[in-house]
Amino acid sequence: MVKSRRVQVLLILVVLSLLLIHFLPCNNNAHTEEKPSPVHILILSSWRSGSSFTGQIFSQHPSVFYLMEPAWHVWVKMYQNSAKVLHMAVRDLVRSVFLCDMSVFDAYMSSQKKKSDLFQWETSRALCSPPACDSFSRSDIITAGNCKTICSKYPFSKVEEACKTYTHVAIKEVRFFDLKVLYPLLTDPSLNLKIIHLVRDPRAVFRSREKTMADLKRDSNIVVGSQKTNGEMGPYNTMQVICKSHVEIYKAGSQATPSFLKDRYLLVRYEDIVRDPLAKAAQMYRFAELHFTPELQKWVHNITHGKGHGAQAFDIGSRDALRVSQAWRKTLPFQKIEKVQNVCKDAMNLLGYRLVRSEEEQKNMSLDLLFAQN
Repeated sequence: MVKSRRVQVLLILVVLSLLLIHFLPCNNNAHTEEKPSPVHILILSSWRSGSSFTGQIFSQHPSVFYLMEPAWHVWVKMYQNSAKVLHMAVRDLVRSVFLCDMSVFDAYMSSQKKKSDLFQWETSRALCSPPACDSFSRSDIITAGNCKTICSKYPFSKVEEACKTYTHVAIKEVRFFDLKVLYPLLTDPSLNLKIIHLVRDPRAVFRSREKTMADLKRDSNIVVGSQKTNGEMGPYNTMQVICKSHVEIYKAGSQATPSFLKDRYLLVRYEDIVRDPLAKAAQMYRFAELHFTPELQKWVHNITHGKGHGAQAFDIGSRDALRVSQAWRKTLPFQKIEKVQNVCKDAMNLLGYRLVRSEEEQKNMSLDLLFAQN
């Protein structure tokens, strides 16, 4: 009788051991799979709209892997096509970057490419810290100048390696002109995409584009065609296309007719950022599911409250951001303002930018009257 009971106990123990061996690895795997899926953030804007600065708000966050305008490579390689034709190639590249598959660049870059061959790579804090560069800490605020000097001699494979270690992947892109092109990404189960649509007063954009016209020539040709960029009306033709695209994107995003757009589109005006940088940065971080650390709050305040005047067109240094954003009112002739307002009237009305009717009004209208509150 005692022997029989011992045998039963032994059998029970053997069965329990087998069950534990069988199920414990499964439990471990299940635990591993509980890791939250990455959040994907697309800062959707146009040239000279404050998008580089807005991109830096995300780039400097220690949880974010950021790339600035990766589709630049598509437009350089396929410059003879229109923006509409290039939409699909740009979308496919952006999707691959969001998934940290950097092999997509093989079609647009040399097989001998290095990390430093990537467009504006030094503006990405993630590519200036481990594992992409060992000279800085991941929690550091890193300037592009310091990064470019120290972190350029790393293999291109480090881009993908670094991307896979972050909880958020953010891209700043100026080469989308239709939100519907992004619908396949918004419905893609492998992505958790949120879109920040950044706009700026067309008069300020026009003034900034004037100062960088040569740098933007190729892009402008792709946007409207080389014939329409020539002559006196060339710059206004480009502005008309850009403003129309903002109207269409805003209508599609704000109406949120497709259910997959709900809570995944946020309109932000650059003027509202520079008027209250901390509040707007906090809003964008909440939307992107990011924590606004004290270090980042200090950085945002300092970079928008400096003494600089934004003399360098593509510089993201400390400046008096509010003053710089309003420079067009003192430097842009009223005749040009009228033309911009004419081609961008619908966008200005829809996005809350009020028209000015005279030179006197241009110089003296207060900010509260010039910009409607969100």
